[in-house]
Amino acid sequence: MMKMKIGILTGGGDCPGLNGAIKWVTKSALESRHPENRSLTFEVAGIAEGWKGLVEVDPADPKSLKKYIKPLDEEAVRTWDRYGGTNLGTSRTNPFNPQNDRSAKVLDNIKKLKLDALVVIGGEDTLGVAYKLHRLGIKTVGIPKTIDNDLMGTDYSLGFDTAVNVIMEEIDRLRTTAGSHGRIFVVETMGRHAGWLALSGGECSGAYIILIPEHPFNMERICDLLRRRHGREVNYSIIVTAEAAKPEGGSEFVKDQRLDDFGHESLGGIAAFVASEIQKKTGFEARHLILSHLQRGGSPSARDRLMARWFGIAAVDMIVNEDFGRMVSLSRGEITGVPLKEVVNKLNLVDVAKYYDTEKYNGRRTIL
Repeated sequence: MMKMKIGILTGGGDCPGLNGAIKWVTKSALESRHPENRSLTFEVAGIAEGWKGLVEVDPADPKSLKKYIKPLDEEAVRTWDRYGGTNLGTSRTNPFNPQNDRSAKVLDNIKKLKLDALVVIGGEDTLGVAYKLHRLGIKTVGIPKTIDNDLMGTDYSLGFDTAVNVIMEEIDRLRTTAGSHGRIFVVETMGRHAGWLALSGGECSGAYIILIPEHPFNMERICDLLRRRHGREVNYSIIVTAEAAKPEGGSEFVKDQRLDDFGHESLGGIAAFVASEIQKKTGFEARHLILSHLQRGGSPSARDRLMARWFGIAAVDMIVNEDFGRMVSLSRGEITGVPLKEVVNKLNLVDVAKYYDTEKYNGRRTIL
């Protein structure tokens, strides 16, 4: 019977659900009842710090191996699905960065580590690397992870539900102080390209105004909406804005000019701008709050634990079936798979006509 060594890594931003996916890849691969029905057995190795681990590891150095390669078994991962973050660690290292291409080293290390297949858990950037490696002959399988939920080819990505719950819970707390002082609060969520997180978080928390990247906003209209509401319903308002939302004719707000390994700027500042403009134009007291990495933290929700289980099991099934160069996905309630080439360099954006009210700057109030 042939033995296959699986390497598993998490890349990009952390989020709840990653540890669960690692657990269920490991448990499914090592399931004692399966070998009699399979033509191969498995060994599972966790790769620390994402693609950085495969770049930095020295297979000939025992200390380096201990730092970057973690043997995984069912006992080691038994409780992992209860916890957020990633026990393997992560990074935003890009082996194919044109300014510092280290892809040849990754290929060499995969060979020296005798990794027969890679399970890659990540978003567009991390899976983009997996696709490039697949094209170079590496057997890769992807698992979707991004709290922005903007990956093509899947209806769900790990971390999204937990992040929405965090937004809802924080806004619920914010209402008490907003109401006590009669203030307007502008809450900034993540969402580099897509507004799913802001829209879903805003809708379930009852935000009065929601701003998304897919539809530039008019500041005068926001102020007019606030004036109409003032004194009529409640003495405060909650506005939720994605970090990449922008005013008409303007661009995204950028914290600084530094770029990460994938060429991305660090976004942020839109909430402060909106709050300042509201106070200047209306005289209403306005404050802003940036949720930032709070959205990535905490224990995974029930949905993220369940999806991590399903995705992890499906990833092993794909390896057994030699279904490489693909990503596990959820489509119309069913677990399936899509080619990585259909996932990378594309984004699942909010369909404004279907889901967004461009007059009230909120979710639509029609469904059918």
